[in-house]
Amino acid sequence: MARMKFLCDSERCIECNACVTACKNEHEVPWGINRRRLVTLNDGKPGERSISMACMHCNDPPCAAVCPVDCFLQTADGVVLHSKDLCIGCGYCFYACPFGAPQYPRTTDFGSRGKMDKCTFCAGGPEPDGSVEEYQKYGANRLAEGKLPLCAEMCSTRALMAGDGAVLADIYQERSLRRGYGSGAPGWSTAYGRNDRGSPFAPGGPATGGG
Repeated sequence: MARMKFLCDSERCIECNACVTACKNEHEVPWGINRRRLVTLNDGKPGERSISMACMHCNDPPCAAVCPVDCFLQTADGVVLHSKDLCIGCGYCFYACPFGAPQYPRTTDFGSRGKMDKCTFCAGGPEPDGSVEEYQKYGANRLAEGKLPLCAEMCSTRALMAGDGAVLADIYQERSLRRGYGSGAPGWSTAYGRNDRGSPFAPGGPATGGG
């Protein structure tokens, strides 16, 4: 079965924010929450670039490893979801995530910052697919409708892509080799490294480098 992944390419991003806007509109994400955001690299220096960031749906998610109430779950497609009914707002996942994906509606004291929110890969939540409860808590479930995340669909330069991780790994490798980085460029080890669930992304394989 395909494992869903994102491909984020800083050399193609033009900082149009179409991905951010698409996510906000599709899921009616509340004020103060950005499931997807643009991050500037080398800000104000030669070679400044931007990259679209969100939950990378890691094969071995560190957020799940530190959650004291086990509110995270991983689907058969490899999408990392969470239960807002179980979340206690402790913030451990925020500090564990290397991508800064977990978001909180309020930044106050321990346990009072509200329920965690993050990118769902447009796959809803643990509630029944397409239910009102699922949409109210997690937004649209495009994956259940056979659609990919809208953020990637709205990217005009294909700086952000979503889909079968094996396919994206081939695209990533082709881009890296064409740019002269080689197949061993650093990056993505957390999101794409092999784990006990038999991920096809072995260390040294086509997706172990950074785009």
